Amino acid sequence: MELEEIDVFIEKDGQVRIEVRGVKGTHCLTVTKDLEQALGGQVAKREMTPEAGEPTRLPECEQRQQSTQQ
Repeated sequence: MELEEIDVFIEKDGQVRIEVRGVKGTHCLTVTKDLEQALGGQVAKREMTPEAGEPTRLPECEQRQQSTQQ
């Protein structure tokens, strides 16, 4: 399993920047949702990385949950 990383940068002007690596597809939006809410929930700008265009591979635990529900 690939390492998933979330880096949080707080700029001198108080702006917060979140960078996500190792997360394929738009799953990064799910990964950062709670963190964004904890920081006030207002996203001024969102830039997707090339990884966002790659197919999402769900973690094994999520794959098992989905397969039992079908």
